[in-house]
Amino acid sequence: MPQQRLFVIYAGGTIGMQAGPNGYAPTPGHLPAELARIAARTPGFPAYTLKEYAPLIDSSNLRPEHWNTMAADIAARYADYDGFVIIHGTDTLAYTASALSFMLENLGKPVIVTGSMVPLSEHPNDAEQNLVDAFHWAAQPQLHEVCVAFNRQLLRGNRSRKLWGAEIGAFGSPNYPILGRVQGHAEFNPALCLPAPRGPFALHTIDAGLHIAGLKLYPGYSVRMIERLLLSDDLAGVVLESYGAGNAPDADTALLAAFAAATERGVVIVNVTQCVSGKVSDSYAAGSVLSRAGLISGQDMTPEAALSKLYYQLSQPKQILGPDDLLSTSLRGELTPR
Repeated sequence: MPQQRLFVIYAGGTIGMQAGPNGYAPTPGHLPAELARIAARTPGFPAYTLKEYAPLIDSSNLRPEHWNTMAADIAARYADYDGFVIIHGTDTLAYTASALSFMLENLGKPVIVTGSMVPLSEHPNDAEQNLVDAFHWAAQPQLHEVCVAFNRQLLRGNRSRKLWGAEIGAFGSPNYPILGRVQGHAEFNPALCLPAPRGPFALHTIDAGLHIAGLKLYPGYSVRMIERLLLSDDLAGVVLESYGAGNAPDADTALLAAFAAATERGVVIVNVTQCVSGKVSDSYAAGSVLSRAGLISGQDMTPEAALSKLYYQLSQPKQILGPDDLLSTSLRGELTPR
């Protein structure tokens, strides 16, 4: 089999940072030089072309328009490369992996997103191994989806979450099994992966100007503040992180009325659990009230997947099936069908 050719996007992140007078900061040119050295000493390392973004994006500065840039870069080179690697900061990595999974329809090649908790400039680090693994997975023709490679594991991109702020194994997939792992040798389970697409590859850009809010319930929340948010003229959608199995206080009639009024005005509200693992259910009376108020069940989607899917769905032309139908439907393996 001929050597696989990969296209690499270096977006930024801790992985390519160096220590400076104000702390760690991205250093243009540093990661490409280090990656070339890693490739030279790693047997079988795939051939690649690298694009370094300028300026490099600190993960905390990521915005939806960056997703459009990354997706367009992949689409422009889709026919010329066998796989893609995105090197990214970890804080918002799961959002990017989720968003790209929706924006790249009928993806027939692997897109692997990775980063690190410790930069390449420090030793020991997790950066080099994450890069080697990401390049390995991006060269696998049997993968047809956006994945995250981190800490020797391969995760579905729109199922991934950053669960720990300082641990080397920062990422997990709470509601779906890992797709693969490296333990002496790399292996993955094709039965858990998305099948090869039946239609042609298509790029979908998102409307980065959409106003979508994240809202988390907590004891002592202010109904007046939530009402003001929901009354915003330009509010298009909300991802609500509710209690447990999608529950909200069913005794708070003012809150439920605010939700109902918003959904009647066309604000799309997706209900996901704020628990690390679990799903939204109508089994409890406190959960069914949100459904009756017009909220859409996010089932077992992560908040990151729900938000990026909401951006994606609200950016599409109006069709017979709209957000109310498709947000609870699995499009890219992001949720478990009922």
